[in-house]
Amino acid sequence: MRIFFFFFFFILLSLNSLVFSLRTLSGPCKTLNPNQRALRSDQITVLINGFSESRIHLLRSIASTYASFPSVDSVLILWGNTTTPLKTLTELSNNLTFYSFGAQISVLRQSTQSLNARFFPRPSITTRAVAICDDDVEIDRESFEFAFKIWSTHQESMIGFFARSHDFDLLKKSWIYSVHYDKYSILLTKFMILNTNYLYKYSCGSGSGSDNDMKMVKLRNVVDEMMNCEDILMNFVVSSEVSSGPILVDAKKLRDHGDSRNQNGEEGERDVGLSSRRREHRKRRGDCIREFHKVLGRMPLKYSYGKVVNSVGEQGLCEKGGKLVLCDEQDL
Repeated sequence: MRIFFFFFFFILLSLNSLVFSLRTLSGPCKTLNPNQRALRSDQITVLINGFSESRIHLLRSIASTYASFPSVDSVLILWGNTTTPLKTLTELSNNLTFYSFGAQISVLRQSTQSLNARFFPRPSITTRAVAICDDDVEIDRESFEFAFKIWSTHQESMIGFFARSHDFDLLKKSWIYSVHYDKYSILLTKFMILNTNYLYKYSCGSGSGSDNDMKMVKLRNVVDEMMNCEDILMNFVVSSEVSSGPILVDAKKLRDHGDSRNQNGEEGERDVGLSSRRREHRKRRGDCIREFHKVLGRMPLKYSYGKVVNSVGEQGLCEKGGKLVLCDEQDL
């Protein structure tokens, strides 16, 4: 009887915790920006953006993996689909509680579907660094720890695995969204590490009602209108504070389940659809860059070059089994 009571109490406590989260996410700026010295710098908080119920199984696996990393203090799943039944999220929370080991995992149901909400500062964050992640990207432990190590020596910079770029179209005399193989100025929220302080700068500004604060309100409104580009805006925020561009880090094992190239179907038909969607995607994000520039009256994004790698081995090619492979891959 005592065991049953404890089990029932534990379930009730988990449910109450989830309901409490529902009540406290409406005012992200009520909590004062904490003193950086009071925040832990040896560990990191992982914020995973969740929305699709069809990916809950994958989300559960990814969250559990992050929780097992030694540098992770806690994992917060920010559920942005306000139409998802509470029962579904309760089951997710209970499953994570019973079957995950390591850092604590919490499921927070957002009160809004705004993409800006993924950057709300959270009272439960006690670390100086946060990792912003999508719910369909898997990263190995070694790459995660390496990225966090790089951030530890560049705490005002943004660190990530997925890079894009802004550019200026001379013919159209307009800012555009692009991809360059030799430079980048934007890191995506598929995975990025940044200082917790930037959550406050993005969501709350200085809190003084200054001209810059009013501009941030307009910029966040652009994100809501476009239903896109919150990652680009965060890059604008960070770039406005530092004199250098973001830092791209190499990952050894990285799986992006959300990449449209994973989809099945007829190759020709799929390629035509991909091409069309990519053009529309780039156009929309180019529109965001132009609007952000218009509101700010300046372009803070800065280019970076190259990628930080964990180790450099022999780059020569050797023959193995009738094939040319990197010499490092040979059996010694």
